[in-house]
Amino acid sequence: MPRVKRGTVRAAKRKKLLKRAKGYFLTKSKLYQSAQEAVAKADNYAFSGRRRKKRDFRALWVVRINAAARLHGLTYGKLINGMKIAGIELDRKTLAELAVNHAGAFGVVAEKVKGAIAKAEPKKTAAAKAKNEGSIAKAKAERK
Repeated sequence: MPRVKRGTVRAAKRKKLLKRAKGYFLTKSKLYQSAQEAVAKADNYAFSGRRRKKRDFRALWVVRINAAARLHGLTYGKLINGMKIAGIELDRKTLAELAVNHAGAFGVVAEKVKGAIAKAEPKKTAAAKAKNEGSIAKAKAERK
């Protein structure tokens, strides 16, 4: 069997890896072994980061929607529940875009949601309201 020296192949492989590690701190961009480890770690971070990004954006949208909903006297949970009741099918990304850049349109959605919640909510009697308020006051007193 002939002898294989791998001169050009090895050099190309090293060169390619060191090019990927360009800009890394200290020996991580100069020495092959350190660069190899750093690039492998960077690949792991990049892989998990692509999944992390989806979570981060959803959290950002929720924060934006909640802030805008509170300006209209709703909470995030009540807004989302009211949208289901009203049959409004907007995803969180679109809703956040409305909240930030089109406040008037978001206001229209919020008003429709309020109307849908009011229709769906059972009418409470005066006695039921008083009982509920009494239990709330009792719970607050227990916390103190």
